[in-house]
Amino acid sequence: MSDYQPRALILRTAGTNCDRETEFAFRLAGAQTSLLHVNVLREEPGIIAEHHILAIPGGFSYGDDLGAGTVLANELMTKLRAPLDQFIEAGKLVIGICNGFQALVKTGLLPGLERWRQQATLTFNDSHKFEDRWTYLSAPPNRSPLFADGERIYLPVAHAEGKFVVEDQSVLDRIRASKQVVCRYCDPDGQPAGYPWNPNGSMDDIAGLCDPTGRILGMMPHPERHSLPVHDPRWPREGLKDEGDGLRIFRRAVEFARRELAAC
Repeated sequence: MSDYQPRALILRTAGTNCDRETEFAFRLAGAQTSLLHVNVLREEPGIIAEHHILAIPGGFSYGDDLGAGTVLANELMTKLRAPLDQFIEAGKLVIGICNGFQALVKTGLLPGLERWRQQATLTFNDSHKFEDRWTYLSAPPNRSPLFADGERIYLPVAHAEGKFVVEDQSVLDRIRASKQVVCRYCDPDGQPAGYPWNPNGSMDDIAGLCDPTGRILGMMPHPERHSLPVHDPRWPREGLKDEGDGLRIFRRAVEFARRELAAC
């Protein structure tokens, strides 16, 4: 069983630009990968069922012309809803990074309190500019198998619409109560902090969250951009780590799929 390689499907479309990095991180973590354009999946939706993990990587899908992730979210809801429902009901993993997170939020799959109904969004940064910087994350007790309670991670962000907001306070209360917040922006000491450590002004410093099952995850920072030790801009003065901070997220996804989904 330890040699079993779970299958990860990396979905791309016009404007996606982090698909190769995401595929590299999954392969480094021990997964078999398929890099697939959404048009192919629309023509052959059964392909998704052949995989254990669905990853929607970062970029600017369809130019973000109607808002970040909006067109892709509509495409997923109108053209791929049935196979996605089957994939989710089978207990498989869905991971959205940056633009992928934006798309999952706009489908309503995140926070997923009412599947396919949008209850939150990711909107323009408080700085009113594109934020391209490194920041720290802390993980509170949470439902995701991909984040360990209390851990801290150093990852880059690169987005203009990363501010997480909810439609009303009750949604935020439910997300907190059900331990769906998987990571928050923090300062180097792990403490809550404003700009630039929270690069966008997200409510409750939320950088990532999962659905109530823990198996659908979205995050704005880019773990695939810190999968190798040399990705860390501090390594020349602090030395190389054994692996990049972001790789642990991909390793945990592969390990979870190997442990829980091998029969699927």
